[in-house]
Amino acid sequence: MKDLGGLSYFLGLEVTSSYDGYLLSQVKYASNLVYKAELNDSKSVSTPLEPNVKLTPMDGSPLFDPTHYQQLVGSLVYLTMTCPDIAYAIHMVSQFMATPRSTHYAAVLCIICYVKETLFHGLHFSTNFSLMLRAYFDADWASDPSDHRSTTGYCLFLGNSCVSWRNKKQTIPSCSSTEAEYRALGDTKSELLSLRWLLEDMGIPQPSSTDLYYDNQSAI
Repeated sequence: MKDLGGLSYFLGLEVTSSYDGYLLSQVKYASNLVYKAELNDSKSVSTPLEPNVKLTPMDGSPLFDPTHYQQLVGSLVYLTMTCPDIAYAIHMVSQFMATPRSTHYAAVLCIICYVKETLFHGLHFSTNFSLMLRAYFDADWASDPSDHRSTTGYCLFLGNSCVSWRNKKQTIPSCSSTEAEYRALGDTKSELLSLRWLLEDMGIPQPSSTDLYYDNQSAI
């Protein structure tokens, strides 16, 4: 065993240190993905997907060979380690891995064009911030037009740094937006408790309660 110095690169993850903290990014990995998708000369976009886009299993025509689609989506999933802003879009296109169609493929290319626009973005962990947890969550009620199931989304911050996030389709349809919000609250609470216990084991105890932020009055 020998000391190789400070960590700067590991499995596509780049670590840059500065006087005010650390930046985790995947610039090289993302650049290779843009090249793999043959989008080097394509125009960048400012959002991963068009607003209010809905994808269904029967959109467009079937792809002759789904392998390329599957490889691109798999690479994008790995990229979400430092790009939580594409997590919802990846959640949408990853539902069609078995039988992707042309519209789904176009959505994947749009996501990669957004990755090209945000190539040097990443997660910054500051050395000067509060070590207090806070959480944000939301639910998109009956958002899937094919099965009317809702989508849960949450992100947890330690100080000003995002440390955990997730987008997932709920297992059963909800009868109301309030029910969908409560399901999202349950998922967020489970992750929040796990992080609180982990921080306590690390010697960073949290206060008796953690702030939760959401936008549904009926779920209060």
